Order: sequence, then structure tokens, then C-alpha cells
Amino acid sequence: MAYRLAGRTVTAEPRGRTVGYLLDLPRPGLIITGYLIATVGALLLSGDPPLRLLGAVTGAGAVVCALLWRTAFVSTWCALAAVASVILLGWVRRDRGPAGHPPGGARGPAR
Repeated sequence: MAYRLAGRTVTAEPRGRTVGYLLDLPRPGLIITGYLIATVGALLLSGDPPLRLLGAVTGAGAVVCALLWRTAFVSTWCALAAVASVILLGWVRRDRGPAGHPPGGARGPAR
């Protein structure tokens, strides 16, 4: 997909209140499925319960995006992914102490 994005023109068109992107991809269903397995699957396989929950929420969101906005999946998925990124940022910051350092005073190697 990155190769196609780098070497071809991507066009966008308004579709109601969303944007539809057009890129000539071979087997787009297979590529999107692989992408979702990599992104959502990694979260679902995490050992951390909040990350698994985030994986379940983003997976369900991907299904909703595909069902409701099939012709604008990329646009709606990107909006969902942006919200998921904010949730993930909160998860990362939750485990940080003051000044962004890990809890317990671990600040890296001594100088």
C-alpha cells in the first residue's frame, strides 16, 4: 500500500459528510484486512487489559465504519483512529510520574 501511495495519485471526493479516497489498489479488501489485523490485532493480543479493551473498541469501530460508511471507510476509520490515539496517549501518560518519568524514580542510566 505504501508503494502505491508513493507512486500513484490519490484522489479524494466528498461523499455526503465524509471523504472518499480513490487509489488503484490490487485486492483492496485483502490489503485493508491485513492492515486491520496488524493494527487492531496487536492491541487484542496485548497482555495489558486496557490495551485489549482499546483493541476491542477499535475493532468494533472498524466494523461500524465498514457497515455504515463502506464507500468512505478510510475517512471514517481515520477519524476513529484519531480518537483511539488520544485514548492511547492517556494510557501512556497514566503510567508516567512527574515530569514524564516512569514511576518509582527510574530515570535511566546514571551519568
